[in-house]
Amino acid sequence: MGWSYRNRRYAAVRQAVAWCNRGGPISAEPRINDRIRVPEVRLVGPSGEQVGIVPLAKALELAQEYDLDLVEVAATARPPVCKLMDYGKFKYESAMKAREARKNQAHTVIKEMKLRPKIDPHDYDTKKGHVVRFLKQGDKVKITIMFRGREQSRPELGFRLLQRLAEDVQDLGFVESNPKQDGRNMIMVLGPHKKKTEAMAEARELADARKAERRGTAHQDRDEAVAEPAQAAAEEPAEA
Repeated sequence: MGWSYRNRRYAAVRQAVAWCNRGGPISAEPRINDRIRVPEVRLVGPSGEQVGIVPLAKALELAQEYDLDLVEVAATARPPVCKLMDYGKFKYESAMKAREARKNQAHTVIKEMKLRPKIDPHDYDTKKGHVVRFLKQGDKVKITIMFRGREQSRPELGFRLLQRLAEDVQDLGFVESNPKQDGRNMIMVLGPHKKKTEAMAEARELADARKAERRGTAHQDRDEAVAEPAQAAAEEPAEA
């Protein structure tokens, strides 16, 4: 009885695995042309016009007539909605749009800058320069004042330093999170006035302007190099 039960159970598991693997991996691609397996579809024309519910054979015939593909755009509808389109062109344009969207996508980034309460003026200017650069890029900046030893009994030193930094960069950012004590550290968060997308757009415009300037300088140097021999030849005295 034990063996019979285990055999039946093993057979059931094996059948379940077979059913799971029967169709292979699920594809995210829509069904097109002869892959569509329904008796009729709700057809949309190449320009978005509603053709209506037609037999699948008729829809495939129209696709062949227009030299287009029949693409299933709403598989869960009853009947499924299909559209006549150039599927290769549609995939290419979709990929380009997705690429452009990823390019312009703004990710919220929090940079961190660590300072000491008794920081050297030169080091302060260097750290402040980094904070300015981060804010110009549209990133948030977490400022951490690190206290050591007896410095922990003088939290006002860190508070004044954070206030000074916030005032020095107030044209680029604002205090998003006021200074607060966190163990041995004091933390403040600065937020940029400009959004990340705006900062990215300005950076691209600046880069394009620099490229155009370099190209203009290169063309000017080339024109001058071509003109110099001609000018020298014109200035040579004519032979007697």
